[in-house]
Amino acid sequence: MTRPQGRPTPEEIKEKQDLDDALEEGLEETFPGSDPVNVTQPAPSRGDGHVKRSG
Repeated sequence: MTRPQGRPTPEEIKEKQDLDDALEEGLEETFPGSDPVNVTQPAPSRGDGHVKRSG
C-alpha cells in the first residue's frame, strides 16, 4: 500500500537527486547528440594535391 501524498521523505529526496545527477552526467557525456552530420565534402586545398578523389 502506498502512503498518502505529502512531503517526500529524505530518502526519496536523495534518490531523486541521485537520479537527476545520473541523468545530467549522461546528457553531458553524449552532448552534442543533436548536431547534424556534415555530409558535404570541402573543395580540395593545395595540400591535398597528392590525394586522388573520386567524384
